[in-house]
Amino acid sequence: MRDLPTITTVERHFLERKGRNPHATTEFCWLLSGITLATKIIASQIQRAGLLDIIGTAGRINVQGEEVQQLDEIANETLVRCLGYRGNVGLLVSEEDDEPHVIKDSGDGGKYIVLFDPLDGSSNINANVSIGTIFSILHRPKTNHADVLADVLQPGDRQVAAGYVVYGSSTVLAYTAGHGVHLFTLDPSIGAFVLAKENIQMPSASRTYSVNEAYARDFPEGIQRYLDWTKSKEAGYTLRYIGSLVADFHRTLIRGGVFLYPPSHKSPEGKLRLLYEANPLAFIAEQAGGMATDGRQRILDKQPKAMHDRTPLIIGSKDEVERVLEFWQP
Repeated sequence: MRDLPTITTVERHFLERKGRNPHATTEFCWLLSGITLATKIIASQIQRAGLLDIIGTAGRINVQGEEVQQLDEIANETLVRCLGYRGNVGLLVSEEDDEPHVIKDSGDGGKYIVLFDPLDGSSNINANVSIGTIFSILHRPKTNHADVLADVLQPGDRQVAAGYVVYGSSTVLAYTAGHGVHLFTLDPSIGAFVLAKENIQMPSASRTYSVNEAYARDFPEGIQRYLDWTKSKEAGYTLRYIGSLVADFHRTLIRGGVFLYPPSHKSPEGKLRLLYEANPLAFIAEQAGGMATDGRQRILDKQPKAMHDRTPLIIGSKDEVERVLEFWQP
């Protein structure tokens, strides 16, 4: 009888690590399966977006003051529906919504909070640029009080798990539950995310930086000095910028380097959202041997004050992030 290759899905991989991870339970795996189901549906919608005539704006502005794309709405609704039926989910927090979705009290079994950016980089959809979904999972405190925001506003170092999915030439999922970063690829022939690589380590240094230099003169002087230095013959750095956070971070995770989204005169508090963009990516970066900071402190130590708090972000290979901080000490 022919030996068949072992297929390790996200759920199987998670459960096989029971001895190392107290959260590796069947119950938590059921939550993860809601995320993988939702992202497979989103991937299918993106692949057929042109045929289904769902490329373009939805005709409204979201809580962030951004124009909503039709696929933003589809991705958001898909995640809410897929996760809303998971019995252990208490709260859902989305970039697209003003308030959390209250699914179930912690006393009734709603022990987890899932936070997500349903479709990062959606303004690039009509240019066929890679976009993605970013997610973070927190424990919901057993309080049952009326102020659900108090449950949501936890620092990033309390994350139980985090990950992202990139919808590109292939659909790729990366996740961590605090024991390394693991990469999966969606196999369309069987409809499952299959393990591609375990325990990814970000290269410690790489002469690559990623930033939107169109705003360079609006950045702090220290960041401007760093960007000027990267172009010197001595430094010999290469710029790689896609304009989609999740895609730029994924490249940095695999190849090393540094991604910068500093504060600016227009956005002195930063532009990226702390809870469902910076925190999950920072968790992944640190688990892969990298580093993430806002320039003053570790991203995962920041105490959020509001659901849609923003932050500067310098993230990537440890040596490269530290080099940026040599030029910029806010």
